[in-house]
Formats: sequence, C-alpha cells, structure tokens
Amino acid sequence: MSDNSPARHALADLTTLGLGGPAGRLVTAESADDIVSAVQEAARADEPLLVLGGGSNVVIGDVGFPGTVLLIRSSGIEVVGEHGDEVSVRVAAGHPWDDCVAQTVADGLSGVECLSGIPGASGSTPIQNVGAYGQDVSQTIESVTVYDRTEGEIDVFNPADCRFEYRNSVFKYTDRWVVLDVTFRLRRDPLSGPVGHAELARLLGVREGDRVPSADARASVLELRRNKGMVLDPGDPDTDSVGSFFVNPVLSAAAYAELCRRTDGADPPAWPGADGVMKVSAAWLIERAGFVRGYTRGPVGISSKHILALTHRGGGTTGELLELAVEIRDAVHERLGVTLRPEPVLVGCEL
Repeated sequence: MSDNSPARHALADLTTLGLGGPAGRLVTAESADDIVSAVQEAARADEPLLVLGGGSNVVIGDVGFPGTVLLIRSSGIEVVGEHGDEVSVRVAAGHPWDDCVAQTVADGLSGVECLSGIPGASGSTPIQNVGAYGQDVSQTIESVTVYDRTEGEIDVFNPADCRFEYRNSVFKYTDRWVVLDVTFRLRRDPLSGPVGHAELARLLGVREGDRVPSADARASVLELRRNKGMVLDPGDPDTDSVGSFFVNPVLSAAAYAELCRRTDGADPPAWPGADGVMKVSAAWLIERAGFVRGYTRGPVGISSKHILALTHRGGGTTGELLELAVEIRDAVHERLGVTLRPEPVLVGCEL
C-alpha cells in the first residue's frame, strides 16, 4: 500500500471525465489486505474516505474531496470452484473489468461476454449492477466479498443479499461496504448466452435468443460501443465521459400512460416489467425534448455519437457539466413529465 499524502492530488486525473478537485490525501491499495488496512486507518483518524476504482462512473465536485481517497488497484483472477459445466471465478476488486471479460472469453467461459468494453474496475460492477446488450452482472454473480465499515469485519454477500435491481444494488447509495472481490458463476461453453438485444442481434446476423461464439459476441459489442464513443480512447473526445449519464426511467402504468399522452401519438421505446411497469428509453426522451448529438455548452456537451453521454472537452468544470445535466433533466420533465436520474455516483456535488 502506498501513501501519496504529501501533495494535493487532482482527482480529475483519476476520472474518465477529467473533472474533479483535489484529494486531501491519496492512498493506493494493491491487495484486499491493503484495502482493509486503509479503511481502518481512516476510521481510526475519523477521516472522510472516498473509495475510487477506475473513475468511470463517478462525478466529483470542483471542491474535490477533503479526506482520504483510496485507489483500488488490487488485481487477479482465479478459478475457485467447478460444478459440472459451471465454473466459479473470483476477481479482485481493482482488476480492470474489460480485462476480466477478455480473459474469461479467451478461457472459453460464457456469461459476461456482452459486457465487453465497459470501463472501470471489477469491484464496481455489483454496485450499480452493471449491464449492457442484454446482460447484467447480477445474472452471473455468485458472491461479493466486502469489508463492512460499520461492523468492522469482512462479510460475504450472496445475490439475494445484494438486492440487485436495474442499475442498482444494496451497495450503491451507501459507503458502508467496500468491495474486496467478486465471484462469478460462468459456463464452460464456447457459445454466448442467448443474444438478448436487438441491435446486437442485427450486427451478428442472428435472431434474438440465438447463441453465437462468445468471441464473436465480444467483438460485436466492442464495435457497437466504439461507434457510440463508449470505449475509452485517448484520441476520441467523445469518450471523456461516464458513459450513459442518465438511466432509463422505470414508470408505473399510470405514469407511462401520461407520457404517451404527451407524445402526440408517438410510442416511446419501452420494455415491460413486473407489475405493469415500463422501462422507457432515456435517449428517446432526451431527443424528444429537443436535444441532439453534438450539442455543446462551452467546454461540455452531448457526445456526437451517443445522446446519453455527457462529455468534457477540456478546460471545463464539474459545475458546468452539471448545469448541462440540469438543463436536459428539466427540459425532459417540463415537456414529457418524466424525471431523469443520473447513473454515475455524485461526490461533493448534486443535481
């Protein structure tokens, strides 16, 4: 574990947005033991603590963070159990997520191939139940090892304990638990899971529900994400973002009916859920409210490739990015009666 406390460190350098003020103290943890030790040290000092993985799903305020910022840089993937054609794979919290996906696909393991290209650390994936192209991690997570800051002990959560929902979990809006590792139950199978996303199925030339070689699914997902500026690329300013800034809203039957009334007969793209709820496309709502790809507001703007991504073109502030987010949120609410909520974690700032 390294302690970089003598200097004030710009958190902008540690986030994909390139925004955020300074950290009071910066500590790097390279193992689960390091993580626990750093958390305990901050508790003994009664010091605020921010746990930071890949910095790809966080918006940090311009004031920065006054306490300790703990960088999770643990790594490693290991098979910890086999159950017929299923394999349990434990991944360290700091291991880059796409490296994990790439290795499991190369090893002939199926279950997370459609989550390729998502930036960030593996330990962050259960926090917001990371998902894309018909898969999410709750479908394959077997357990999550955490340090409980309240009880001062290590605990293991099963999927029911995690309370997974759409882009949500028991971990998302609390700092009580710090993820140490995640164990996935994957299939020893060269084929992907059933393709569950229409756009991906079209690119692969198959029907939804078909299975394809996992390597093909991964390659196609990466192609789709690159075309939307959703794969980190230093040469592409559209990737200086947190990915999708707003989540697809889940509306009650009554709220969905009201939305349809406001759209003058246009049917909002939506997917039915339990108890009559409808998950509605946030991208469609934003476009319906009058925004377009490439819309700019000084040094920040909407990606030219994906209307859900808010980008920082350099020289801006978190405050400016949030002003853009508020403009979009308020316009959608005023015109369509739907309130969008942010997908990234906001630290030292709010909408």
